[in-house]
Amino acid sequence: MEQVLLMAVDLGTSFIKVGVYDTKSNCIVVETEPVKDYRPAPGVFIQKGEELFGSVLACMKKAAETLGDRSRMVEAIAFTGQMSGFMGVDKEWNDITTWSCSLDSRYMPYAERQMKELKDKFLCIGGTNFPQMAPKYEWFKTEFPEESKKISKYLMISGYVIGKLGDITVEDAVMDRSFIMWTGLADVQYDRWSDEICDAISLDKKYLPRIVNSNQICAHLNKEMAGVIGLKAGIPLVSGAGDKAAGCLGSAIVNYGDTIFEASSYGEISCCVPEYRPDMKERRLDVIPSAIPGDFFATHFVAGSGITLDWFMNTFVRQKGQSQKEMFAEMERKMERIKPGCDGVMAIGLLGGSSMPLDGSLRGMWMGYDWSHSKEHFYKALLESFTYDFTLCVRSIERLYPEYEIENIKIIGGGAKSPVWTQMCADVQNKRYEVLSREDVAMWGAALLAGNAIGVFEDLKETALKHVRVTKEFAPDEKTGRQYDKYMNLYKQYTVELHDFYKRLQELAKEA
Repeated sequence: MEQVLLMAVDLGTSFIKVGVYDTKSNCIVVETEPVKDYRPAPGVFIQKGEELFGSVLACMKKAAETLGDRSRMVEAIAFTGQMSGFMGVDKEWNDITTWSCSLDSRYMPYAERQMKELKDKFLCIGGTNFPQMAPKYEWFKTEFPEESKKISKYLMISGYVIGKLGDITVEDAVMDRSFIMWTGLADVQYDRWSDEICDAISLDKKYLPRIVNSNQICAHLNKEMAGVIGLKAGIPLVSGAGDKAAGCLGSAIVNYGDTIFEASSYGEISCCVPEYRPDMKERRLDVIPSAIPGDFFATHFVAGSGITLDWFMNTFVRQKGQSQKEMFAEMERKMERIKPGCDGVMAIGLLGGSSMPLDGSLRGMWMGYDWSHSKEHFYKALLESFTYDFTLCVRSIERLYPEYEIENIKIIGGGAKSPVWTQMCADVQNKRYEVLSREDVAMWGAALLAGNAIGVFEDLKETALKHVRVTKEFAPDEKTGRQYDKYMNLYKQYTVELHDFYKRLQELAKEA
């Protein structure tokens, strides 16, 4: 078994990443390849399928070359990466629509109309406050009618790559269960496409791929692609899971009540649960079907939270010759002395609007500042705003799943390197926060699924738990938490009451 190698392909927005693992969870090779995108106008963000696939091939080829003779030991390939978007292909797997991820907002008028008509169905049946494929389908069909006639299947990016690499026809195209909620088209509780929603938007289900489990062998590497990459033909191509679901598996969030905070570009809190219970009261939660068949994650994300922090650093902090690591280290030192509430400064950090509950009008704001405040006050206020948002999510999870008491939360991503933010999360939520030993959780999760699919790893849960450990803990300070409570209640109130002001401001900007 030690001779078996497992390849994980991470289909990111900006980069393709390929990692090769042995059966002891060691990553022995990792390679990256940039992905080209086009932004010809505001709100337009597209990636051409053939160019994206070319980056996948180049990255896999680099990994195979680095492996050298050991490339013959690769016995399975699984996929992870972007979890929301839209792509239509013809009978020959040719890209018709281009890959339109969540950053491509041309579909928003259709999303707003669908949400007015189908809001409760999207949440109760589809598991989401923020459907992507459903409105993008209607958008493309309406605005590109001739091109839409060529489409045989609508896919996620992993399904497209599996089809291009594999030995299957487009009629055998797949989508693994971890992707289905953000399509807005599925009945998530039963892992099937929803007749009710598809009928409501006039989408024939024949255009949708087969829904499969994350550990399913969907195809085998065809001879042509094997020659291009430098691997043997016939290697099983395993469905894998979206980066959030794969990351939860790689972090061993596998038992009910286990909770993780991924403090990354799109920060997210996820709690492992046995069934989906829609959050009709506050609409703060979506559901992600787990990579482990039958399980789910109650989840909440803030669009672009980590991107907002990078934006702040690059816009207000960066000095010539200073690295990103140095910038964050300097800010960490300076904000450590600032009291809870940032001496009266408060922020709304939703620069891309709110996804849960859905409010596209909300944007960023600082309030309460005067001449005494510095850059570190503004930065820490952003961190506090994100912490309040995620804390409200944790409270919704505890309200909907009271039988699973959340005592500790794992933390991964760039935010896990910030003791100030991690301690803040522990204090505000009154939970123990635990930093994990590995950062490659999504790719390792995909490798786990590859190994499980071919019988190398018999039990996904046991194997996941065996290969990750806690390296540092942050205990909550209840006194500090009580200080934060009043600010969090104000944050919740502001995000509701300021909606009309944001909307009026945007209307004025359009008139200018």
